[in-house]
Amino acid sequence: MDRPDIPLNALRVFEVAMRQGSFTKAAIELRVTQAAVSHQIARLEDLLGTTLFQRTSQGLVPTDEGRLLAPVLEHSFDAIGRVLDRLHGRRDVEVLNVGVNTTFALGWLMARLDGFRAAHPEIELRIATNNNRVEILREGLDMAIRFGTGGWTGHETVPLMEAPLAPLCAPAAAAQLREPADLGKTILLRSYRATEWPQWFAAARTPCPPVTGPIFDSSVALAELAADGFGVALLPVAMFTRQIRQGRLVRPFTITVSAGRYFLAWPSDRPQTRAMAVFAQWMSDASGGG
Repeated sequence: MDRPDIPLNALRVFEVAMRQGSFTKAAIELRVTQAAVSHQIARLEDLLGTTLFQRTSQGLVPTDEGRLLAPVLEHSFDAIGRVLDRLHGRRDVEVLNVGVNTTFALGWLMARLDGFRAAHPEIELRIATNNNRVEILREGLDMAIRFGTGGWTGHETVPLMEAPLAPLCAPAAAAQLREPADLGKTILLRSYRATEWPQWFAAARTPCPPVTGPIFDSSVALAELAADGFGVALLPVAMFTRQIRQGRLVRPFTITVSAGRYFLAWPSDRPQTRAMAVFAQWMSDASGGG
């Protein structure tokens, strides 16, 4: 494979500027002047023949090309750093970048991360949340926790926990719901998965009313709106136990429907590192998956 003749220093400056979101902050991290950072970015843009940042009154805004390049460079520099640490005889700490569905991160994972870090100090776990639509390689990740039915083309998966869906709403709204048909008198908040409400009503053996409420790409957003009384949301109950304990959300019906489960996934063509294997086993054990 031909390798582009691009100065490594210019790529490093771009990676830092992208991560810091500012030429000034990048200059501080790199211990150079802001003018030197600006010069390296301009040189890199000239060599690539594309713009990497838009300069606006609000600051730097990365272009699509910049967003495409950044995670690849971050992953590459992390890999270089790990090897250099070994050559320098430093403690072998392996970085693991994991993308996590936001609902799962807030509802289950974050409360348990201290346990993983205490058990595996040799692994530096870096978490990035997403709305379940994630491209592992493009975003510079090693693995991702996703919700669905599994079987994603080109990926290996480890099944984690199931999370059946049930209606959740504010206490005042729940007081008006005596039977599933009463939901037809309320606003039904929707996720981007259009089949969920019809599946739930089928399980409840009740005709599904027209579902015309707002559509959101985050269960966390749905839960907040439901708790504030804006409607009823169909949510994975296991991810919102804290809000239920607090009394902010109420489950008016016991009927549930399964739309999938959480999986840990990674590209099939990526060799599994020790950190990936350790995290996969820990996630499987801790979530009761399998």
